[in-house]
Amino acid sequence: MAKKKLQRFAEIETFPNVFYMPFDADKKDFRMKGRWKEYFGNDNPLVLELGCGKGEYTIGLAERHPQRNFIGIDIKGNRIWRGAKTALERNMRNVAFLRTRIDFIESAFGSNEVSEVWITFPDPQPKKENKRLTCSLFTERYRNLLRKDGFIHLKTDNKELYDYTLEVIGQNNYRLLDHTADLYAQQDRLEEAKSIQTFYESGFLREGKKICYIRFQL
Repeated sequence: MAKKKLQRFAEIETFPNVFYMPFDADKKDFRMKGRWKEYFGNDNPLVLELGCGKGEYTIGLAERHPQRNFIGIDIKGNRIWRGAKTALERNMRNVAFLRTRIDFIESAFGSNEVSEVWITFPDPQPKKENKRLTCSLFTERYRNLLRKDGFIHLKTDNKELYDYTLEVIGQNNYRLLDHTADLYAQQDRLEEAKSIQTFYESGFLREGKKICYIRFQL
């Protein structure tokens, strides 16, 4: 397994669709900040997936929306390798991946550069509120890069994180656009949120877990 990881790390360094932002990036702006349209070669809306893992959701969204650009963000290069390789194999020009800590997201993207943020099955961090990707600390970071009409989506199997996020939305007077504690019980609604299932999401559903979903604006 260690040898396989090393091989992937070596390979990912050659991928043109993968960017690495050093983990001390909070000290300076990343070279692509405010310039991602130069990589994609267009002004299409930019969508981020935070904690993208193997990039299944990033790839799925990019296939469904060729007129949008997508960047999957994760700290683990071994995970990103799979999504980045798939995008290259399919010649997907509207997909990129960024390896860094989400804490440094303001160093990677400029003001009004991002149209949407997807947070898909994040670690609920039950004992560390300030590490939750929907806590006020993080949502205010997103505010600094989202367009005024930008959206944030949350998909989670964790009801406690779902309830907590609704509380954050209320406390900060964010605009709640849609939410459900049982996504797949919704008939003829929220089709985009239901259209892609990651490996883990499919497993949760087989276990009988309900999938929660929220869409809101800051």
